[in-house]
Amino acid sequence: MALPLKVEFDVPATMRDGTILRANIFRPDDDGAYPIALARTPYGKDFFTASTFLDAVRLAKAGYIVVLQDTRGRFTSEGEWRPFFYEAQDGYDTVEWAAGLPGSNGNVGMLGPSYLGFTQWSAATQNPPHLKAIVPMITWADTRDGVAWRGGALELGLIGGWLLGVGPDTLFKRIANLPPQEQQQAIIALVHEIDHLRLTGYDSLPLQDFAPLKRHDIETRLYFENFPNDYSREQAAPYSVYESYDRIDVPAYNIGGWYDIFIQGTLQNFADLRAGQGKGNANRNRVLIGPWAHANLTNTVGDVDFGFIANAGFINLQSDITGLTQRWFDYWLKGIDNGVLNEPPVKIFVMGENAWRDEHEWPLARTQYTPFYLHSEFGLSTEQPGDEASDQYIYDPASPTPTLGGATLMHPLFGLGAKDQRTIEGREDVLVYTSEPLSEDLEVTGPAIVKLWACSDAKDTDFVARLIDVHPDGFARHLTDGIIRARYRNGDAAELLEPGKAYEFTIDLWSTANVFKAGHRIRLDIASASFPRWDRNPNSGDDFGVSAELRPAHQTILHDAAHPSHIILPIIPR
Repeated sequence: MALPLKVEFDVPATMRDGTILRANIFRPDDDGAYPIALARTPYGKDFFTASTFLDAVRLAKAGYIVVLQDTRGRFTSEGEWRPFFYEAQDGYDTVEWAAGLPGSNGNVGMLGPSYLGFTQWSAATQNPPHLKAIVPMITWADTRDGVAWRGGALELGLIGGWLLGVGPDTLFKRIANLPPQEQQQAIIALVHEIDHLRLTGYDSLPLQDFAPLKRHDIETRLYFENFPNDYSREQAAPYSVYESYDRIDVPAYNIGGWYDIFIQGTLQNFADLRAGQGKGNANRNRVLIGPWAHANLTNTVGDVDFGFIANAGFINLQSDITGLTQRWFDYWLKGIDNGVLNEPPVKIFVMGENAWRDEHEWPLARTQYTPFYLHSEFGLSTEQPGDEASDQYIYDPASPTPTLGGATLMHPLFGLGAKDQRTIEGREDVLVYTSEPLSEDLEVTGPAIVKLWACSDAKDTDFVARLIDVHPDGFARHLTDGIIRARYRNGDAAELLEPGKAYEFTIDLWSTANVFKAGHRIRLDIASASFPRWDRNPNSGDDFGVSAELRPAHQTILHDAAHPSHIILPIIPR
């Protein structure tokens, strides 16, 4: 029987420096002792009462004290809003405060998606004594790999849109004492900026003076104010959980999606902790990956309906996100032996055959990593190339190859998830390499890597690779992609190109799980931009972010015996 509830609003918690953060608390209305389910959000605690990600009412009715807190500087909480900066110390303090609330049994679990997932990992790195379990969802491991950066390129689509999107709360506080007319003018100006970001805002140059944010004095110090040193491991470390695995001793149930912009982080957090990089028992970690995008956990993601069993509201016709969270918490916070640790630690949705499957590790131990080589006349096969001519295209940053779908977090008109790539592939700045139709089903599940031999007449440029499942009717379904900024081809230290010299570039396409059905074809697209998801490389060779000059680059893709460009696919025997 569901418990009667009571709700408390704006309950204060004092942090170590005296700053007061406020929370809404949903609790059973009796004298029992219950565990805490804590979520810390910058998006407004009053908007997270019940959702696909976090159902406070349902958890409270199931015997949890649910605490939804505004993070520092956001909405009802005091202090300065600095993205990511205070979440470790505030997370520790909040966990320990929540453990002492009236009616608490002293056990605290944390939950929530995206930034709320980061607040969980940040708290976990501090090892608060009463934190017993977490459920981080669609969140990251390394801010240089899918948050602020990817392969050395700036995640412009994400951070530009996100910083503007979270700007209104900061603006409202800043203008609170202005005359009403001035308040209205400021609000209209910010709304106009948000509405025009997709149309003209992303074109702003140079990036260190990114006008859509500068015009409204929006917090930018993490991304735009330290060029060219932003792409540094040292600067990213406090906001990248993988740097602190050795301090983490809490069981985590990781949830992600193949088309989520943070899919790499979700898998990395699970796999590395499962491999023993954390302090605690590695067997306590779990991961579940659906065919979802960051803002879409339904069964239709992009142009594909993966079937109702893919819907996060009724996963495999068995449970939903809140149900999985409650089961995890029941074990760790209530001591209910529900068998959760006796189940396989990995559950993935395999696209193509559109089915859920349990596994025992990630990546899969039975994977056969198989190279598929680029060939003349735009072929793709397991046969190694011989004496074959190269291919050329011109990349013009004044008219860059546009973003269409994929693992993005941007305006929906850029597409999301499994989008048909044929309109992009028709451009002259995209090379398309395609296999013959498959004679039988071929499963590709795991990390995919491109080894691309190329040269350019620019001192710096980008290369983008995209894996495609081509259906018999020509539908070119986006699976996964990646980018490399040429100057970062060897790691963190920037090294410009020698124009005309051939280099091997490694492009990490992250991971996917897909069965290419018999009659389908495997395709690899090569370009030099996906704008505005990633900032366009101006090809000038200037310091990162300071250039407003745009110059075309003549690109040459090599695929001969001495330069065997290929994609390494994780083939799963069937």
